[in-house]
Amino acid sequence: MLDIIHAAGWPIWLLVATSVITLAIIIERFLALRPSQVMPRGLPEQVLELMRRQQDEPDAVLRLGRNSPMGRILAEVAAQRQENDAMRQAAIEAVGRDVSWRLNRYLAGLATISVIAPLLGLFGTVVGMIEIFGAYDPAGGNPALLAHGIAIALYNTGFGILIAIPALIFHRYFRSRVEYFLHTMEREAGALDRLISRRAAS
Repeated sequence: MLDIIHAAGWPIWLLVATSVITLAIIIERFLALRPSQVMPRGLPEQVLELMRRQQDEPDAVLRLGRNSPMGRILAEVAAQRQENDAMRQAAIEAVGRDVSWRLNRYLAGLATISVIAPLLGLFGTVVGMIEIFGAYDPAGGNPALLAHGIAIALYNTGFGILIAIPALIFHRYFRSRVEYFLHTMEREAGALDRLISRRAAS
């Protein structure tokens, strides 16, 4: 591996740094977007049970809000149950926007990397071409310098594409997972909100 990096020249270090950032984001998002972390099983039923037992006091709601992103949204619904429908909806939407931002955190970085990694590879290719032309001599070029320039061009191009492909794949994957989580949380929050509205009307 070190031989490849040495043969690829100094532009490869930009791609190495980019690959480290990509791997860090992918690992962090895998850990943060686990279903057990975002939507613990049985959480909506737990909220309904708290409300049924009239145990949705501030401390219980606060604990629920710290539990997970879905817990935070459902806790907001429970905390605002005494408000009118418009106020409760506004509060839920505000919390939902913040939860959405947190779930989508770093995904824009993956999308950016999927775009700039091939460009960094192209930059390395240009550096390699400069090396090739610099080594050209009508009287007889240096084969070692020519080979070095070609290596810089090809290694950087290949490495840039190698980084961009998984970055794009995982960006799409995490985006679809976040959309599923948000859809499920919106559905559960809506169901709880409608239940509160029916109880208030009766």
